[in-house]
Amino acid sequence: MHAIVGENGAGKSTLMKTLYGMHKPDEGTIEIDGQVVTLRSPSDAIGRGVGMVHQHFQLADNFTVLENVILGDEPAGRSGVIRLGEARDRIQEIGAAYRLSVDPDALVEDIGVGDRQRVEIIKVLYRGCKTLILDEPTAVLVPQEVEQLFSALAELKSQGLTVIFISHKLDEVLSVADEITVIRGGTTVTTVLPSEVTARQLAELMVGSELPSPETRESTVTDRTLLEVQGVSLDNDAGRVVLDDISLTIHAGEVLGIAGVEGNGQAELVETVMGLQKPYAGSVHLGGEEITSWSTRSRREAGIGYIPEDRSRHGLLLEGTLWENRILGHQTEKPNAKGLLIDRKGARADTERIVAEYDVRTPGIDVIASALSGGNQQKLIVGREMSGNPRVLIAAHPTRGVDVGAQAQIWDEIRKARALGLAVLLISADLDELIGLSDTIKVLLRGRFVADADPRTVTPEQLGSAMTGAGGEGS
Repeated sequence: MHAIVGENGAGKSTLMKTLYGMHKPDEGTIEIDGQVVTLRSPSDAIGRGVGMVHQHFQLADNFTVLENVILGDEPAGRSGVIRLGEARDRIQEIGAAYRLSVDPDALVEDIGVGDRQRVEIIKVLYRGCKTLILDEPTAVLVPQEVEQLFSALAELKSQGLTVIFISHKLDEVLSVADEITVIRGGTTVTTVLPSEVTARQLAELMVGSELPSPETRESTVTDRTLLEVQGVSLDNDAGRVVLDDISLTIHAGEVLGIAGVEGNGQAELVETVMGLQKPYAGSVHLGGEEITSWSTRSRREAGIGYIPEDRSRHGLLLEGTLWENRILGHQTEKPNAKGLLIDRKGARADTERIVAEYDVRTPGIDVIASALSGGNQQKLIVGREMSGNPRVLIAAHPTRGVDVGAQAQIWDEIRKARALGLAVLLISADLDELIGLSDTIKVLLRGRFVADADPRTVTPEQLGSAMTGAGGEGS
């Protein structure tokens, strides 16, 4: 089990995509089983026994587990009919052999995040994978699911498979990796054994600084209410209730954290506050004024900043330049606009400021957003949303996919703004981040708040239990 660590833009994902045949190297060689190989496509890699599970799952929600696993590699007889029974037996064999059991006939949209990841791993094992590449495999998992994943990976390793994984969670890397390679600036810095380094030393090798802590204990909470959600209920397109009588209050200088396994209503709560979805019951208030019927643009102009969960889909125009993305969602405000017209000069100058202040690694502001690493894209979004001194910040997974240095910087920006009176609604799968930054934590399960937790006393394990419905409110 070999870990690859490094700051954003260091080249980790590029290296893994090269090993998976998605990029062709300009120089150097790749050897598999002692033989130099040329990987022109993922199909070539799969044919050589290399499989990859991406950070963002590649699954069709309206297909069953079985259908997702065999998609593109369907076992068919001479008649062309797919042998579903054979595929089902094979999936169950893999699940039993590697501790990856999941119901082959379940719809993917009905299973949890941990099960979805198992499906992705089963997909590559079904195709004969001998070397498994995992990109940020624990980013969206609760502690119990992380334990289950590492147990499955240990079983894979014991049966002769190789696991290569990218992670920013240094404690996990140190606990499960046999070797750790540190990459910085596209170059291998060193390869070390976990027994030879501490998390702090590993962080210094990565970014030249100490391992940061999200710890925030000086209370800045005031009695001035900035965001209030009262009795909000929401159905999805299929008519199923996804938010059920949700109420919360956030004051100036307060961070309210929402804990929950993904798919339990967090995304819908954020979209309701931002005006992207309309509840069938309840109301949303900003600074004492009801905004339930307001447009998203009106809410933004009234002082709500928004860091979306999926930066690629909802945070950026990937083919737009950095300065064009600086304008995005703020095109009616200074310094991006003069009257009804875009102020190109002002927007460009402010983009330069964000790039400098948030250490966005880029050759220039005319680079398109897709050319940046995920972490640098995230820093650009955070810089944009913190500009203009918002009253309320909706932050969905604000440090997902960023390195320890960028993570510390984003935490600092949230702390500074909180001290100046910002109200923050924080959704995060990183329970240490949630506990460290929040003044109050609420646990969301199946669209309802089921527990309140005190960040000063609750543990990640207690939160994880409440999030999965196993009991233990932690309050």
